[in-house]
Amino acid sequence: MKKVGLVLTIFVSCFLFLLYGPIHIFKDYLITSSMTTLSHQYIAKLFYSEKTINKVLDRNRVVESNEITDASLINIDTKKMANIFSSKKEKEILNNHNNLYKVIKIKGNTYNGYLVAIYKPSKVDLAVSKNIGKKGENILSLSKRKKSIISINGGGYYDPNWSSNGGIPHGTVIKNSKIISNYKDSSVGGGFIGFDKKNKLILGKMSNNKALNIYKDAIEFGPFLIINGKMNKIKGNGGWGIAPRTAIGQRKDGIVLFLVINGRIPTSIGASINDVSEIMMEYGAYNAANLDGGSSSALVINNKIVNTPVASGKRGLRPISTFWIVKK
Repeated sequence: MKKVGLVLTIFVSCFLFLLYGPIHIFKDYLITSSMTTLSHQYIAKLFYSEKTINKVLDRNRVVESNEITDASLINIDTKKMANIFSSKKEKEILNNHNNLYKVIKIKGNTYNGYLVAIYKPSKVDLAVSKNIGKKGENILSLSKRKKSIISINGGGYYDPNWSSNGGIPHGTVIKNSKIISNYKDSSVGGGFIGFDKKNKLILGKMSNNKALNIYKDAIEFGPFLIINGKMNKIKGNGGWGIAPRTAIGQRKDGIVLFLVINGRIPTSIGASINDVSEIMMEYGAYNAANLDGGSSSALVINNKIVNTPVASGKRGLRPISTFWIVKK
């Protein structure tokens, strides 16, 4: 019994040291991972005061620029892609670019996932749930209904008590140059994420009226990760902890990048915002933005779930409002 008591004392002491000791890494990741998912904020609040939480969030955040994507810097010409590769990752992206898409497995210290390179940006489209504004749809159902080749989740959605049906997307949603939904934004940074009529990914903070003059399809979410080839400044871990992630980007040559990272499973804890930004930069993204993560992160290819979603819904898929897809 004495040995058990000693072990328990050592365990508790170590745990308290991690929670309240001078080393910030554990505290920072616990707070930022908890506070960026509505369903787990109670974990941070159980151990820390509001003052401490705010202090940690302030030293771990994305400092976004106010730049807007310069569309003139994106030159879409898949016929003139390089045959001489400047790096291993360039070769991964550009080799076999005559196909519609390519899936590249991604692996880091705390995560694994998938990067999908889409070589025809004109095939990328915004899709929304069948009853947007009332009810969400899981990504597998959406993919079958739209007969899409590839689908990933899009922006966030109104989720009171962490049990909504995912029907009301946060921010403005533009489809075919018309506003189809306009609810309060999710206050996660960023702004409009979408494609203009020339199939160029445009990121920018702007009014709805200005957005309507630019976008064919767009959602509002964030934070932005890369604008015009420059990665936003990231303080600490970026303020989002480690979790499942989804992101979208476009290279200067027009290739669109879908990134989905597994998380909250033994083989892949998850990625930080910094991890996601670096992956996108390494694979040549000239503009890139974070999409909704956590239990929403999902990748479907040819009606098959490719990643390992962590939601408790049907097949681990949550009903959500918006999606980025690749059309046939």
